[in-house]
Amino acid sequence: MAPLLEARGLSRSFGHVRALDNASFDIDAGEVVALIGDNGAGKSTMVKALTGNLDVDSGELLYDGRPIAITSPQQASALGMEVVYQDLALAPHLNPVQNMFLGREIPRRGLLGKLGFMDDKTMRARAEQGFRELGGTVRSLTAQVGAMSGGQRQQIAIVRAISWADKVVFLDEPTAALGVVQTRNVLDTIKRVRDKGIAVVLISHSMPHVLEVADRVQVMRLGTRVATLKSAGTSVEELVGAMTGALDSTITRKEGVS
Repeated sequence: MAPLLEARGLSRSFGHVRALDNASFDIDAGEVVALIGDNGAGKSTMVKALTGNLDVDSGELLYDGRPIAITSPQQASALGMEVVYQDLALAPHLNPVQNMFLGREIPRRGLLGKLGFMDDKTMRARAEQGFRELGGTVRSLTAQVGAMSGGQRQQIAIVRAISWADKVVFLDEPTAALGVVQTRNVLDTIKRVRDKGIAVVLISHSMPHVLEVADRVQVMRLGTRVATLKSAGTSVEELVGAMTGALDSTITRKEGVS
C-alpha cells in the first residue's frame, strides 16, 4: 500500500542556503515516525513543506498515493493534518478553550447561532475532555494563555492538535517545556493517537523518547534524508551516528527501508 503521506525529492533554498536538498519522507496511517537531525538539518523546513506552510523549489507530495499540492495550512487541516510548532502559534489574549476552537467555533443552535452566539458550554466540555486525556495541568480554562507558563501553553497547543487531526499530527519538540509527569502523558498520548490509526510525525532531540514511541526513525543531515531505521533493535548511539555521519557503514546495513 502507498504511504499516507509522502515527499519525494523536495528542494528549497533560502538565498545561498540549501534548506532541503532532494529530501524525501514517508509515513503510513497509524504509524509514529520520528524525524531527527542536528540543528539546521532541515527537519522544520520539511514539516513546513508537508503542511502547506512553505513552497518548495522542486519535488512532489503524494497523499494516499496521489500527487497533491498542499498550498496552505487551511488545506492541510482540511486533509486532517495538524501541527504543533515550537512557537505554539497560540493567541495570548484568548483563553485555552478559545484557542482550541479558534476558527472552528461551535455556534449555538437555532436563531442565537445565526446571530453569532457561540456554544461555550459544548466547547468547554470538549476542551476539558482533551486535557483529561492528556493529563494536563492547565489551572484555568478562563485565564488568558499569555499569562500561563510555557508548559501549560505547550499542553494547550498539543491538545488542540490531537483534537482536530484525524490523519496526521506533527509534533515539533512536544516535550521541550514539560516536566516529568507531563512528558510521560505526552508520550502516552502519542501512542494512543497512533492506536486510533492516526499517523504521528515526531521531531525530538530526545533519543530515548524517540526510541520509545517511534516505529521508524528518519534521519536528516544537511537538508536531505540520509537513513531510515526501524526503532526496534536500534540504539541511541546508532541514531547519533546517523545524524553526525559517523556510522554510515552501520546505517547502510540497517537501512532496508531507506
